[in-house]
Amino acid sequence: MAVQHIGVIGGGAWGTALAQTAAEAGRKVTLWARNPDVVDAVTNAQENPLYLPGVKLDPRIDATATLADAAKTDAVLLVVPAQHLRTVLADLAPHLPDGTPLVICAKGIEQTSRKLMSEVVGEIAPGAPQAVLSGPTFAIEVARGLPAAVTLACADEALGEALVAAIGRPTFRPYLTADVTGAEIGGAVKNVLAIACGIVDGHKLGDNARAALIARGLAEMLRLGQAKGGRPETLMGLSGLGDLVLTCTSETSRNYSLGIELGRGRKLDDVLGERRTVAEGVWTAAAVTALAQELGVEMPIAEAVNDVLHGGADVDAAIAALLNRPFTTETG
Repeated sequence: MAVQHIGVIGGGAWGTALAQTAAEAGRKVTLWARNPDVVDAVTNAQENPLYLPGVKLDPRIDATATLADAAKTDAVLLVVPAQHLRTVLADLAPHLPDGTPLVICAKGIEQTSRKLMSEVVGEIAPGAPQAVLSGPTFAIEVARGLPAAVTLACADEALGEALVAAIGRPTFRPYLTADVTGAEIGGAVKNVLAIACGIVDGHKLGDNARAALIARGLAEMLRLGQAKGGRPETLMGLSGLGDLVLTCTSETSRNYSLGIELGRGRKLDDVLGERRTVAEGVWTAAAVTALAQELGVEMPIAEAVNDVLHGGADVDAAIAALLNRPFTTETG
């Protein structure tokens, strides 16, 4: 199949960056945004100053506030926050032609159901072919054409190859895998671990502590991924380890920077109230820990983050609880 016209659902920073990438790869792009100011700015000024300031957008990007316009395309990228994917897709699904591929670009686990995004899509649009795009990417760098590599997970090899051909560029390199579950688990869990790393840095616990947390967090990611049916090699790749390293080491990460503020003693509601963008890990933390408990997987770091975010736990007490856990083997 040939993918020449791409719909992008979501006019935030990442949706706009992916629209820009697809357009620069030679595709026609229809970008749907809920915010009329975004639609107006993209249409009339070829920019998105609310979410991606300073980037001149390709004129091949058409913006719309009508979901049906973005549905009438060869493939649709779903780039809305994970906790809103079900609602937006329910509105989009009636407009989708049969067989339109849906590429999941949201990183998270649904809080109410503890389902992966692919499971949510399977419920709402059961006949649609699926793929997952995930990896170590900051939207502003991708939009500016700086080099990046991502995982494109798709069970249908021919569809995966068509999607790679449609959006791949020398500076945006998708690597194919059939492991949709592994790619999703990596993208979801790394956001929770990034908050933990931010807390470590905000609390001035040192670089050693952050490195240890990344390594032990990766072990938690691997355990959950395997319990859910993902492959270890996927979680050691771009959508797992690669994304984990990026989001745990740069204040450009919304989750990491939020954790820094929490580590400095600020309240979650105060930090969230200052932000326009979504830190997915805040909502994924509860879903990850609940899913881990269902599957019998031990994830003490994720549980500590959830306790701080949603359980009223004191940061000092959560850190002390982790440091005083029994000694064990490295594979434990």
